[in-house]
Amino acid sequence: MDKDVVIFGGGAAGLWLLDELTRCSIDAVLLEANALGTGQTVAAQGIIHGGLKYTLQGLLTKSAASIREMPIIWRDCLDGRSEPDLSGVRRRSDECFLWRTDSLSSRLGMLGAQFGLRVSPQSVTSDDRPELLRGCPGTVARLPEQVISTVSLIEMLATRHRERMLQIDPQQLEFECRAAGDVNSIRLHRDDGQSLELRPQYVVFTAGAGNSALRRSVQLNQEAMQRRPLHMVMLRGSLPDFQGHCVDGAKTRVTITSDVDSAGRTVWQVGGQIAEEGVAWDDFTQLANARKELMSVLPGIDLSSVEWSTYRVDRAEAIMPGGKRPETVQIRREGNCITAWPTKLALVPQLVAEIATELVEHVSNVLTSTSQVEALPHDWPRPSVALPPWETAERWRSDSEIAISSARVSQPTLVPKAA
Repeated sequence: MDKDVVIFGGGAAGLWLLDELTRCSIDAVLLEANALGTGQTVAAQGIIHGGLKYTLQGLLTKSAASIREMPIIWRDCLDGRSEPDLSGVRRRSDECFLWRTDSLSSRLGMLGAQFGLRVSPQSVTSDDRPELLRGCPGTVARLPEQVISTVSLIEMLATRHRERMLQIDPQQLEFECRAAGDVNSIRLHRDDGQSLELRPQYVVFTAGAGNSALRRSVQLNQEAMQRRPLHMVMLRGSLPDFQGHCVDGAKTRVTITSDVDSAGRTVWQVGGQIAEEGVAWDDFTQLANARKELMSVLPGIDLSSVEWSTYRVDRAEAIMPGGKRPETVQIRREGNCITAWPTKLALVPQLVAEIATELVEHVSNVLTSTSQVEALPHDWPRPSVALPPWETAERWRSDSEIAISSARVSQPTLVPKAA
């Protein structure tokens, strides 16, 4: 079966690319080994960053410059004014709060405007602060960064193109290559003996951490990917709906986003510095330190009725010197294979635009009618959508357990030095 493009990986990048190529009359198919969104997408906090966190050192970094247009692009899609129409995606919030706990608060409100960011913070008066931040001594600001449900995003994109997606078994996947990175055919096999051969003009890897193995399968043996792990914290119970960042110096001390689980409980995801430095800690130590940290940055918060859990996720990115975070999207082109890492959820539109522009230019015999597309087998399994991490966590601990442990932990609270 001839196909213009075969995409591997059904996260935000792969599904958005499938949608874009289909609208450009390119015959594309997406292959997924697990549930759609598994890994980085479903584990993400869903914040459409606009670059402010990258200016905390007082510099306009390349990261800030590359991401500053993204909130506008996403907002147009979420409002249904641009394609893909994401008006059905559930928004957790249209804004985040930003607060500091040190004496450098006066600098906070100036950075976004100073560097021409599209998401400059606006200071909030004491009376307008959310109840949760009433006891914070520093500046509090509103930041127009949208927060979306990543599961809802995956569901929305997947619903449009269900017949263009196939569930695959990576153990029963064969590539025939003319040379390294030059794919001639892809053979898919099933336990029941059914098989399917795809002959693509181009192959795109958007499988996150799975890109490494896929590249080896097409004889691209030089490692091109790095992993930067996170140890995220979750709370559920009697908690307010809240989205925000606490910053100190040049660091994002904690990032909190909230959602509601299947039992109607409010769930917080907690990332930021605590998730990065907590990679070396076991679950119990991570939770004990996270509890101390939250009580420090949110004076007076009552955690007595909540339950705690953690999850680990790797940020898969193009390899960088010293393992540093890439400052923008990363795309590698070898033969007829394209390997792509968006770096952040917010940058997915930029990644897709670059790849789609290239493919529209180079794919030969672009279809002018969808009636010419050879349909995939209807009886081949289609991938489902992954559950969020709070629905799959195997163990939740009571606050009393964590409080006792917190009193014993010798690890100091993560307080970064002021810049």
